[in-house]
Amino acid sequence: MSLIYTPEKDESFYAPDFSLKNIDGRFVSFADIRGEKGTLVMFICNHCPYVRGITDRLAKTMKLLQDMNIGVVAIMANDIDNYSEDSFENMKIFAQENNFTFPYLIDETQETARAYGAVCTPDFFGFNKDNQLQYRGRLDSSGKDIADNNTKPELLEAMTLIAKTGIGSVKQTPSVGCSIKWR
Repeated sequence: MSLIYTPEKDESFYAPDFSLKNIDGRFVSFADIRGEKGTLVMFICNHCPYVRGITDRLAKTMKLLQDMNIGVVAIMANDIDNYSEDSFENMKIFAQENNFTFPYLIDETQETARAYGAVCTPDFFGFNKDNQLQYRGRLDSSGKDIADNNTKPELLEAMTLIAKTGIGSVKQTPSVGCSIKWR
């Protein structure tokens, strides 16, 4: 897991494997969630206002991706000793309140977040069916604000393109959010 991603799209970056505990208590690996047409790995947490601002759109978008045979997983990597609102018990509540249809995993060692080069919450990594990184951007053009008719669903559009062609869009706007709370 020594590969570290830099902000620009890098087709030589392949999804690092992991085995992390899901909110249901079982361990989940990349292979377990890998989708037939691509995979989305996102780093989120419970308390970040940027994540909280998009949770309704996030859950709906992830369901659409899952319906397209794209695997989806969320990983919480924050230091729970100093940010108790991100605890494992609170992850369960957050997932239930927001109707998550995908695994929500805890990265207690923060090794997975480091392997992916995650820097903030939310942080999205979209891979094609060959596990090559094709998207590193934001959910949509609204950021943490309420979406309106002018909101562009950037992640959905990018992952749809990846599912169809294996290649992501050239233009990608980085995600903005709270920094990951490192130990």
